[in-house]
Amino acid sequence: MAVDYAVIVIYLAGMLAMGWWGMRRARSKSEFLVAGRRLGPVMYSGTMAAIVLGGASTIGGVGLGYQYGLSGAWMVFTIGLGLLALSVFFSARIARLKVYTVSEMLDLRYGGRAGVISGVVMWAYTLMLAVTSTIAYATIFDVLFDMNRTVAIILGGSIVVAYSTLGGMWSITLTDMVQFVVKTIGVLLLLLPVAVVKAGGFGEMKAKLPTTYFDPLGIGGETIFTYVLIYTFGMLIGQDIWQRVFTARGDRTAKWGGTVAGTYCLVYALAGAVIGTAAKVLYPKLGSPDDAFATIVKDELPVGVRGLVLAAALAAVMSTSSGALIACATVANNDIWSRLRGRAGAADRDHDEVRGNRVFILVMGIGVIGTAIALSDVVEALTVAYNLLVGGLLVPILGGLLWKRGTVQGALSAVIVGGLAVIGLMAGYGILANEPVYYGLLSSLVAYVAVSLATRPTDATVLANWRERLAGRGTPELVSEPVPAHQ
Repeated sequence: MAVDYAVIVIYLAGMLAMGWWGMRRARSKSEFLVAGRRLGPVMYSGTMAAIVLGGASTIGGVGLGYQYGLSGAWMVFTIGLGLLALSVFFSARIARLKVYTVSEMLDLRYGGRAGVISGVVMWAYTLMLAVTSTIAYATIFDVLFDMNRTVAIILGGSIVVAYSTLGGMWSITLTDMVQFVVKTIGVLLLLLPVAVVKAGGFGEMKAKLPTTYFDPLGIGGETIFTYVLIYTFGMLIGQDIWQRVFTARGDRTAKWGGTVAGTYCLVYALAGAVIGTAAKVLYPKLGSPDDAFATIVKDELPVGVRGLVLAAALAAVMSTSSGALIACATVANNDIWSRLRGRAGAADRDHDEVRGNRVFILVMGIGVIGTAIALSDVVEALTVAYNLLVGGLLVPILGGLLWKRGTVQGALSAVIVGGLAVIGLMAGYGILANEPVYYGLLSSLVAYVAVSLATRPTDATVLANWRERLAGRGTPELVSEPVPAHQ
């Protein structure tokens, strides 16, 4: 294992070195939070794929393949579909807005006053997303070093917090690009073919497993529908995803670079399911499906290759964790703290803004590590995050982009009614039930339409400014305060 350990240590040291290098470039708010909006197609595609394909997509995707066969690909597949939909239909317009957060987009569209409440919901989502990614370090470091859970979380979390705090989005972009390459080599080019060969090829896999393992819909129609609601729609509105869209240097980069990343996700989804199916042939009685990834890596791969594939799993977790962390800190600082203090915080005025955002990443990172140590159920935490995101924010965000009659009162009603409905239904039906997101989303839609139609239309000046910004012609000032009607 010495060679494997060396591979992991070199990888982790490289992440910290890139954080230090990124610090030299992050000299303004724009550079720190959105990499100066300068990423080209290659960097944009790689980093976008890296952030959406985290530990749940890698370890969890293989686990679903172990449990359900090829239909286990649906969870990650719906993530890819969401990224494709975002890239093709919305990313160019989003990139042209030149904002930093989803809440700033809502304020631009509705004329202010929607930001704080939507910011709180988005902050809760990004926090729990960062927590679930951080918890996953315990699994990986346990396989690597037989390490105590708390120590593993602190070690992995501290490395992510360090390079994210140092260089912000520039550091995260550089590390994510490396993580994308490592995941591609480790999972697609090494683990996938080795797993299939070790299982005896597809013919042997079909002979040893039930036919349901090769049914594309074997996981169940209701489960697939729920995945679409949670993950496909979640990709359309998450701050962690939008913040990457903001890094694109132009419309074409956002659209076509995101399309490439989404297509990559579809391939990654199928690869994870095939690896899990092969693991079922090799280890038919594992204690937990989520053990499939670590078991097949540890037992079937040669020294050195094993270290690289485990580094790929670590890369998957780190890319999601760092992206969620900077999104959480950006929302906390720009959408909640700055507004509560009554500061505009709009322009890239001086280096102090970088320092302020750096402090927020550090504070949020410490909070994430502490919360991850206290929690144990990753699935429940992630479900709460996505239920709140989709139930509370999907309707007002997509409504703002697609329906000009939507009003700020309708948006606020949708956030509040949808969020409370999701929380109440999770308490009644259980966190993992499907009903909370179904009925929460429906109640949010009804509230949005009914209240919007019952209130005065959005001021024509606000809508005109919104259209100018969507076209890329407006003044790129970030809205932190309500927009007066005369502006």
